[in-house]
Amino acid sequence: MATIRELARLCGVSPATVSRVFNNPEVVNAKTREQVLRTARQIGYLPNESARTLATKKSFMVGLVWDTDHRRPGWRHPFFQEILIGLKTALSGRGYHLLMLATSGDTSGERTEDAYVRSVRRHNLDGVVMIDSGTWDPSLRRLSESGIPCVSLDRPVEGSRATYVTSDNAGGARLAVQHLHERGRRAIATITGPAHTRPGAERLRGYQDEMSRLGLPRRPDFVVEGDFYLSGGHAAMRRLLDADDRPDAVFVAGDEMAVGALRAIGEAGLKVPEDIALVGFDDIEVAALVPPGLTTVAQDKAGFGTAAAEAVVAMINGAEAPPPQILPTTLVVRGSSTPPL
Repeated sequence: MATIRELARLCGVSPATVSRVFNNPEVVNAKTREQVLRTARQIGYLPNESARTLATKKSFMVGLVWDTDHRRPGWRHPFFQEILIGLKTALSGRGYHLLMLATSGDTSGERTEDAYVRSVRRHNLDGVVMIDSGTWDPSLRRLSESGIPCVSLDRPVEGSRATYVTSDNAGGARLAVQHLHERGRRAIATITGPAHTRPGAERLRGYQDEMSRLGLPRRPDFVVEGDFYLSGGHAAMRRLLDADDRPDAVFVAGDEMAVGALRAIGEAGLKVPEDIALVGFDDIEVAALVPPGLTTVAQDKAGFGTAAAEAVVAMINGAEAPPPQILPTTLVVRGSSTPPL
């Protein structure tokens, strides 16, 4: 097995620097850190985790709290999968491992408000990242208020060592409506996310604000709630198509729902964008692959992971909870809102 001295020699640094890369990566400049980690992978060097834990009094483990009840498909959503990859990559670059603390709804009746706190302490985790996939119970609130470093994605949290990361959901929705208006659309409907989720509520607010600013009618029958998934988008679009006066454009508050909406429009014998223009939200991988290509509001998925990793590691190392971060969104224009030339 490769040793720390061998790794240091190959990288042209001291063993102490190698130790800092794995124990306190934030104090090593990025170029040196990347070189040491790359070389370590090449020669198969693995730090002694037990020794490292004893020396630093840290486990270098961050828990991921995410409801994986098989009856709730949140963990299968491609947006969350891309965030998870970004989070794991960002934590690995800082010398931390990620441990999923998932629970099944089948045992929810047995859980207490302290279940997650006990689990974090039992595993000696240094901090926690929480993903809001639409369920939020008292045990998560207790965790954020426990003093354990916590970062929540897409949901505000309270606690002396807790913060959250989210996107500019309302601003992204305004971009979508403005784009459709610029393309000559006036009867603009929306398929929302679940109203009880922050992204769902904020994207609806952005849609409503921009419709009012542009002087466009805000029709109650042009607002249909979805669930962020394919089937929900399909069902919601069918409701809009059944209206006596159908819309000429739809802002869909999630790309998976938008793909379902595309299918419903095709089944009705209509064309996108000629009959109905569509704009989604997220910019998941499939958005660029479906015909005619989905115009969408892109979230910074890698940025989610990086921001969450930076915040939780900073708190682990003694920093105060940083202020919430709101990541910008951008419009990606494809064929679903612009007729082919």
